[in-house]
Amino acid sequence: MKPANTALIVIDVQNDFCPGGALAVAGGDEIISRINGLMDDFATVVLTQDWHPANHASFAANHPEATPFSLTTMPYGPQVLWPTHCVQGTEGAAFHADLRTDPAQLIVRKGFRPEIDSYSAFFENDQATPTGLEGYLRNRGVTAVTLVGLATDYCVAYSALDAARLGFAVTVLEGACRAIDLNGSLAEARDRMRAAGVALEA
Repeated sequence: MKPANTALIVIDVQNDFCPGGALAVAGGDEIISRINGLMDDFATVVLTQDWHPANHASFAANHPEATPFSLTTMPYGPQVLWPTHCVQGTEGAAFHADLRTDPAQLIVRKGFRPEIDSYSAFFENDQATPTGLEGYLRNRGVTAVTLVGLATDYCVAYSALDAARLGFAVTVLEGACRAIDLNGSLAEARDRMRAAGVALEA
């Protein structure tokens, strides 16, 4: 068992991010058995779930003439326009059927506000609107977090950077993550995580 002050945060292991999904990450389903095996080692297990309304501003389909993976500017800064994915209540938004969900004490849903995207488990993309996860972890005495899931270079990295900024000791198990790697985003994310003091482990 890991120390009681360490939490496992499982990021967005949902159908739309796994092979066959609307925003599939290559090999996204390959990490599930390892994640399932990790859960019993942690006293605190949290799952996050992308949970978008159909009219979400980050969907390319909601911007005339926009193509998926193009970049636009939102009031909070640059925003990738994604294929429509993880729409609330759809099969694509559901956790992958092979993922253990019973060990989780908390499920954090993010990205449900139509006007702002939310990569991080801790804050929406304005870096100011909290999800409530920080308070939950602190109330449980958690001071260190281990992150796994999808995708390394977006939701995992943003969560890791925010956790480090909030003062948690942060480890990312890269072997239990998979990346989108959009235009070099994986190398950039790894550099940023290392610079923030995040431990990258296999």
